[in-house]
Amino acid sequence: MTAPKKTFFDFALLRRVFGFAAPYRKRFYLSVVLAIVLALVTPIRPMLIQLTVNKYIANSMMDMVVRITIWQIGLILLESALRFLFSFTTAYLGQSVVRDMRVATYKKIVNLNLSQFDTTPIGTLTTRTINDIESINDIFSDGLVPIIADLLSIICVLVYMFITDWRLSLIALIPFPIIIIATYYFKESINRSFHTVRNAVASLNAFVQEHLTGMSVVQSFAAEDREFEKFRSINKEHRNANVRAIFAYSVFFPVVEIVLALSIGLIVWWSSKEALHLHESQQGTVVAFILCMNLLFRPLRVIADKFNVLQMGIIASERVFKVLDNPDYLNEEGTYGPEKISGKIEFDHVSFSYGGGKDVLKDLSFTVEPGETVAIVGHTGSGKTTIISLLNRLYEAQKGVIRIDGVAVKDYKLEALRKNIGVVLQDVFLFSGTVMDNITLRNPEISREAVVEAAKLIDMHDFIERLPGGYDYNVMERGATLSLGQRQLLSFIRALLYNPSVLILDEATSSVDTESELLIQHAIDTLIKGRTSIVIAHRLSTIRKAHKILVLDKGELLEMGTHEELIERQGFYYKLYQLQFSQHGRTETT
Repeated sequence: MTAPKKTFFDFALLRRVFGFAAPYRKRFYLSVVLAIVLALVTPIRPMLIQLTVNKYIANSMMDMVVRITIWQIGLILLESALRFLFSFTTAYLGQSVVRDMRVATYKKIVNLNLSQFDTTPIGTLTTRTINDIESINDIFSDGLVPIIADLLSIICVLVYMFITDWRLSLIALIPFPIIIIATYYFKESINRSFHTVRNAVASLNAFVQEHLTGMSVVQSFAAEDREFEKFRSINKEHRNANVRAIFAYSVFFPVVEIVLALSIGLIVWWSSKEALHLHESQQGTVVAFILCMNLLFRPLRVIADKFNVLQMGIIASERVFKVLDNPDYLNEEGTYGPEKISGKIEFDHVSFSYGGGKDVLKDLSFTVEPGETVAIVGHTGSGKTTIISLLNRLYEAQKGVIRIDGVAVKDYKLEALRKNIGVVLQDVFLFSGTVMDNITLRNPEISREAVVEAAKLIDMHDFIERLPGGYDYNVMERGATLSLGQRQLLSFIRALLYNPSVLILDEATSSVDTESELLIQHAIDTLIKGRTSIVIAHRLSTIRKAHKILVLDKGELLEMGTHEELIERQGFYYKLYQLQFSQHGRTETT
């Protein structure tokens, strides 16, 4: 992928990046002062060498030669100390900015509307949070301030050269147009390569993250070879982009060395032809100019690379700021934050679609009274899970109003809203860590005694104690060491601990073994007691206990009533019951 053509870089983005450095302005000012001091110190050594050769060696003043040699050593040590302090200060400044930007970016990501995660690969957001922000560090450690320091050093050396001998300076700079042309093409080549590398890194992160997460699917369908070939293709593009950058470096640096050799050769030629036989005392000038050429070419070797690093840092910052500026953000726009709610739920002519496509919910209206248990049934894709996502404000309804206790959910503070709504999903996500960590979600306000009490309340304590290490058992990433039923049971303890006023069970009893189902059913009976509950389930026993059943089809509410009322009506629910529940009914009614 070819990068868009840019004349230089966006100074507005650069100012915004430096805005994050505002808390560390003292270190920034220190780095600028150090850059100026280093630039002024740079030509002192050639001056001392010129003085030593022209005056003291020519006049056999060896005591002064020794003295200036000692000064030279002291100057080298001072310059080395200043360069260390400069490098450390700029790197520290960069890492401080990176830390703050990463915190701000991650905070933004965890508060994004879930629709962003439906359309943006997780690996891409990972790249923004880690790789791109790390590139912003280069703006400080190898970018703007170091470039300014190098340019100041070049200017100071050139000023010294022209003051000393302007004709010899012009002769020495004859090959410089070659450097300018080589630097331009080097910068353009590296720029294109870096763009491709960044895109390839994002693609690699997204691909690897997605396929490691879905490895069971890849292996189950024997797709390892096909997916491996896709990975090879992406990785090859990453390799090729880096090789192109390496080729540019391999050409540019020898060109710089050749130009340096030409400049030194011209200095020696001109001095021998025009100067030395007229002014024998100017031998020190030649030695000083040769040293000056090295001092000039040292920053020139890297300045083009630093410009590219700076530009890549700004490009990375542009990507990061796109995340930070994302308007699809669930601000806590509400001001209503009750400690507890009674749990009356109203959907008032609610319509919703994902990504502006076909409506998943169409003009949906229903009411759940406090303490009621409502079951929602329907074919896959009928909008059951969407209802609970809207209730939790994981997504925003495009039309209509959702109220809890007569207050629109958008008027609630998010923390207050979600603290009062407990959700138990079919696919329970567990983080790598202990059972205790996954139940409490590392909330320090929840004591171990409270966890044990909650586990005993739904007959889970003995099950956990049988695990190696009990509550300190490490469940590994995504709960890989536990069965689906065991993960489900842990999520029930989590919900009970947070004592929500509204409980949502999303297919919480499907796809589990008989023993786990009995435990889960007991947990459900405990959890829904005295709470407003919305149950999405296939188990007939759970649905039969509901005060009313909502029957959805293609986002529309077709029927509503108790199990007996809907069976007697012999409508859509009756057909659904005949298709899906009749086999369960024969066993559960016996």
